[in-house]
Amino acid sequence: MLIARVAVRTGTGGEGVGVAADLLVPKWFDKNSATSVEEDRAALVESARAAGEAWTAMPAELALFEQWDRVRRILVDGAESSAPKLVRLFGLALVERAVMDAFCRAEEISFFEAWLTNRFGFAPERCHPTLRHWNFRQALSRGALKRIRVRHTVGMLDALRASEVPSDLRGDDGHPCSLEEDIRAYGLTAFKLKVGGDPSRDLERLDEVGRLLVLAAPGAVVTLDGNEQYGDLGQLVSVLERLRGRPGGAAILGGLAHIEQPSPRAMTFEGVERVALARLAAFAPLIIDEADADLDAFPRALALGYRGVSVKNCKSVFRAVLHRGLAELHGPDAFLAGEDLTNLPVWALQQDLATAALLRLPHVERNGHHYFRGLDHLPRELQTRALNLHPDLYQPASHGASLRIESGTLSVESLHCVGYGYAADLAWPP
Repeated sequence: MLIARVAVRTGTGGEGVGVAADLLVPKWFDKNSATSVEEDRAALVESARAAGEAWTAMPAELALFEQWDRVRRILVDGAESSAPKLVRLFGLALVERAVMDAFCRAEEISFFEAWLTNRFGFAPERCHPTLRHWNFRQALSRGALKRIRVRHTVGMLDALRASEVPSDLRGDDGHPCSLEEDIRAYGLTAFKLKVGGDPSRDLERLDEVGRLLVLAAPGAVVTLDGNEQYGDLGQLVSVLERLRGRPGGAAILGGLAHIEQPSPRAMTFEGVERVALARLAAFAPLIIDEADADLDAFPRALALGYRGVSVKNCKSVFRAVLHRGLAELHGPDAFLAGEDLTNLPVWALQQDLATAALLRLPHVERNGHHYFRGLDHLPRELQTRALNLHPDLYQPASHGASLRIESGTLSVESLHCVGYGYAADLAWPP
């Protein structure tokens, strides 16, 4: 996990320190099989260092958004790095969040108040001239969410039933280890299902999950994550057509909200079969994720027939709000989807949830709580502070603290505090 810590002084004389964090996830920002995990992580760290150096060199009198945009033009649009754009975006987005946090603390306002009063100096027309007349404050004026629905990740290798979990892997902490146990423990009603590019295997897996959901979570919302695995979209169309005749098909297809990034990122805009794209979109709207690497990605995707784009803090908060404007400009069928990149408490998770609350996303994929046990990665003293300062979001556990998921939702009311999504006493010690 990479942690950014930023100190700022504002034009009003306020001073603040902000924090942001992200896991150094290999093989997502750059799916290059020739590089090692260590090389992937080093590239992400270098991206953050470059963003920090570029941002601190910006003229102090510029508004925060203009500083961000200038750094973006240098590091992401410019030719100073051979790294893929998503890698370059990672560092920019990490520093961006830490600066936002520090600014809000210096001004003694919340992240939500900063947006509604435009204290960041947001000017969407700098990036998209078509948004010149978009009133983003009016768009955000409905108020941020206080509860967020969890869309639970179901990986290809995850156990579906308790009987599938070997006793030597279960542990003695009561942590759920299978999908049916997760549903029972958290009251889950929304799910993100991974598919792997093998049509026969994917068909059997989706049918099996669907048969479980019929009994354990009837009427559930479902999304599919293609993970760039279907170079031939016609194969995925065939999987879903055949799924109609399976016992679990109705539970999957009846609740299917969207299909995420089925094609490899390099094929999203060039080489994709338009007829197959339209046939797949007949099952559910399609969204881009890994293909969302520059400012024109979402408009180009909309023109092709995609209708959504993933929201991830590792791709920039400013870009997420710009995407909100582009979706509104396009029409009511365009949307934003909250997709997690294994966010862990406290900073990465809480700031990502704050962004989702600001944009009023109907449900957000969460998988950090599933693949990692609560807040185990943090010092116990910090776990205790998180539990005391955000008691609506966390609950005591035998191993310290864990997320408090009730009726399939998370309370994020305590994130409406000074700063960007976390109480001041959770700042990493100097």
